[in-house]
Amino acid sequence: MDIDDIEACYRAVKSRDRRFDGVFYTGVTTTGIYCRPSCPALTPQRRNVTFHRTAAAAQLAGFRACRRCLPDATPGSPDWDVAADLAGRAMRLIADGVVEREGVEGLAGRVGYTSRHLGRLLVAELGAGPLALARARRAQTGRVLIETTPMPFADVAFAAGFASIRQFNDTIREVYAASPTELRATRKPAVTTRSPGQLDLRLAVRAPYAAAEMLTFLAVHAVSGVETSGPGWFARTLRLPHGHGSVRLELDDTVADRRHVRCRLELSDLRDVAAAVERCRRLLDADCDPLAVDDALGLDPLLARLVRRRAGLRVPGHVDGHEVAVRTVIGQQVSVAAATTVTARLVARYGAVVGESGEPGEPGRLFPEVEVLAEVDPVDLPMPRARGRAVVGLCRALASGDIALDRSIDRDDVRAQMLALPGIGPWTADYVAMRALGHPDVFLPTDIGVRNALVGLGERPAEVIARSEHWRPWRSYALMHLWSSLAMLSPDRALPSTSKEP
Repeated sequence: MDIDDIEACYRAVKSRDRRFDGVFYTGVTTTGIYCRPSCPALTPQRRNVTFHRTAAAAQLAGFRACRRCLPDATPGSPDWDVAADLAGRAMRLIADGVVEREGVEGLAGRVGYTSRHLGRLLVAELGAGPLALARARRAQTGRVLIETTPMPFADVAFAAGFASIRQFNDTIREVYAASPTELRATRKPAVTTRSPGQLDLRLAVRAPYAAAEMLTFLAVHAVSGVETSGPGWFARTLRLPHGHGSVRLELDDTVADRRHVRCRLELSDLRDVAAAVERCRRLLDADCDPLAVDDALGLDPLLARLVRRRAGLRVPGHVDGHEVAVRTVIGQQVSVAAATTVTARLVARYGAVVGESGEPGEPGRLFPEVEVLAEVDPVDLPMPRARGRAVVGLCRALASGDIALDRSIDRDDVRAQMLALPGIGPWTADYVAMRALGHPDVFLPTDIGVRNALVGLGERPAEVIARSEHWRPWRSYALMHLWSSLAMLSPDRALPSTSKEP
């Protein structure tokens, strides 16, 4: 939504429309507080409100966060992934903690601009520069840790990315009009026997959220050693900027709270809290606007049937772009089961062991680093030699930085770079764009699963594929609906992703 359209923004506020939470923020000049559009306490007159593109912009304008609706805890704007422009790419990197780790110069270098030019563009687009946007993210991470964990405040400040306890205290007071002690008193986190580095959080998602379908996809594609799942949950290891960790996500449609996914993190370094949370959100496609997607796809007679069955279906992302790219190449021309078996062998041979050894099948290894795989002789890989050469060639390009899958580069540029590599065709490049880069508008007409789904639904594939252009910009979600329909037609063929590339 364009925040310059005052009437449209004010209508959203009056109707308390949750779809706009995270898309813009409402500042109330008479109270000095900013809220999410759906805040139940928000009943201002139009002359007393201002609208802001980000929480950071509202804070820069002098507003403090509402302690009832917690506007900074909303899902991020879905526009960032739809447009994937400079502002969206920068916001994803800021959320991942790039400013804390590499500074503004590092952020600017990743997106290909000077720091000064990047700052001007972000202020014009989002109402705040990179430092202010990163500060707002630190404040939000700090508040979550204050209210949900018994961690000492010094550890909270360290984990949230603050440079000092004083900076932490000053920022929390300024943003929330309360000290860390006062914030903790309002929530009273339970004292548990958690191990150091273990955190229990709730990840906000927009309802409806098809959690069971997300779990099905992740379970079907799980690679032994790195990932595992059970009734209502999925767990995996994480490679993070300062260390490693693991996550367990509760994905159960029967839970009462449909607007959150419960998340348990175990981290070797608490500085990775923000990065781990952001990567889990990518995996869950947490920032999607399901109502906008379902409304658009529901205009097609075929998809309307599927949308009614699975409202709020998401496109699974990934926690590591390098990993999903390697796994995609391994999966070319073979079934999902075969691909996961081969990948598990790769993990067992080249993946680093982390933590204590657990029960058989529990995730205890990291996916192999591309720098390691880049040095492997393709003959030694458990796959056809041509595919092994493609894997090693891709890993060399990723390790050298010739291809970046951190969402910093324009998607079309990444696609062209991948297609230039031997053994990588359009299906692979597009699948990687969908899962690693969060592209919402990918369709795979050559995919065997797509064609099987269309035939099973009584459709003529050529006719449906011809009209798929009308599904833009949500073709990735249409693809997921078609794959998911295979579970309805034949449960043993659920959610494939098998290409027809040479």
